[in-house]
Amino acid sequence: MSHNGAGRVSDAGAVGGPVAGAAGAGAAEDNLVRSWGRVRAALRVESGERNFDTWLAPLALLGADGDQVRLAAPTAFLADWVASHFADKLRQHWAAQRPGTRHVAVAVQAGMTATPVAATPAAVRAAIATAAAISPAAMAISLPVESRYSFDNFIVGKSNELAYNAAQAVAEPGPVGFNPLFLHGTTGLGKTHLMHAIGNAFLAEKPDAKVAYMSAEKFMVEFLAALRAKDTIAFKQRLRSVDLLMIDDVQFIAGKESTQEEFFHTMNEIISAGKRLVITADRSPQNLEGIQERILSRMAWGLVADINAADYELRLNILHAKLAGMSQNVVVPAEVIEFLARKITANVRELEGALNRVVAYAALVNQPVTLEFTRETLADLLRAHEKKLTIDEIQRKVAEYYHLKMTDLLSARRAREVARPRQVAMYLAKRLTPRSLPEIGRRFGGRDHTTVMHAVKRIEELRVADREIDADVAHLTRLLDA
Repeated sequence: MSHNGAGRVSDAGAVGGPVAGAAGAGAAEDNLVRSWGRVRAALRVESGERNFDTWLAPLALLGADGDQVRLAAPTAFLADWVASHFADKLRQHWAAQRPGTRHVAVAVQAGMTATPVAATPAAVRAAIATAAAISPAAMAISLPVESRYSFDNFIVGKSNELAYNAAQAVAEPGPVGFNPLFLHGTTGLGKTHLMHAIGNAFLAEKPDAKVAYMSAEKFMVEFLAALRAKDTIAFKQRLRSVDLLMIDDVQFIAGKESTQEEFFHTMNEIISAGKRLVITADRSPQNLEGIQERILSRMAWGLVADINAADYELRLNILHAKLAGMSQNVVVPAEVIEFLARKITANVRELEGALNRVVAYAALVNQPVTLEFTRETLADLLRAHEKKLTIDEIQRKVAEYYHLKMTDLLSARRAREVARPRQVAMYLAKRLTPRSLPEIGRRFGGRDHTTVMHAVKRIEELRVADREIDADVAHLTRLLDA
């Protein structure tokens, strides 16, 4: 991939004409814009949200000639980074959409903003035509607040109640008793959701307000680009003129001394001017390493609110809310929701993703959502969360449930009150552990593997025909999962 020999183009005129490079080529322009949308979508999935938003989202489509596609970046720093880290991916995805593409050139156009996926060719041409006239001071340095995040669709529980109430206070008009608001917690617990909710609620009350949301990584990228361009004044003016500034994942600037210097002064300017500041990190200020003490002190000066891992009740409520908002007409039994809430405990994002995956796959293969279907669909994810359930634990739980002794399950007794629980225990051992049939048989008094096969088949049949057995197995499964 090239960006024009030396890697830079200083003005729009050197980049080339409108999309597709030929007037009147409407169909070609439409196809090119659609291809750009598909390339962006593929890069978002492949690179992840954060990498995409930081490095690839700012790229704009200029056009295509022969075997080359031309893109624009708002800064030389960004153009260099894309050329160094994403050249092969860009070439690969463009070649898939536009066979014959061998080169992707990235030129520098100050003020250029990313071409939206749904942009029309006319909109693209208009953006290109006006790009050169936009001053660096007018360049957008913040990501847009996403309207899909609100306080209404944030599920509140004990683990996030303080953070939720504090976020609402920041968004409301009138004086706030603290500034900044510092939210911390591990990934996927809702910090970013709350930031966007603050922005949306704040704008709803003050539509003319200036709101800026950006990651600390993007703050650093834009600041370094301004340094290279010797245009830090525009950067400072634009960022410090906002009414509400939100910086996500501040731990990223650890060890970045020049960025920390600018960040500190930005914080001071915002707070001193009575503007509102929200900061998030993956840990509390006192546990952040590699960040200047004066910054940590300033961040802790306001309100520090942690977001802890969601408890079972909150995870259950999140899943029910997620399911209610889905457009797919898929029935998800309560036992599946309870199973997911018990098993996926790391973070909310992963929990919601698991439900999405089950529902989407069920719709694709036209299968009902059952507990067994859920286990199969999420097998890889569940393995990462699975505690190592043993045959001994299963035997103890089944014996306790049926009011038997462990020795009864392992004995040769054939009485129904012992044989049926023994079959249930074998069935659960096969379903819930990776043990082989011969090994399971040995653990049940030295029985043959064919005995285990018969037990598994018999319980599967009875689950269909006998509601009591099905209820017993479902209940025992929940007990063992917990």
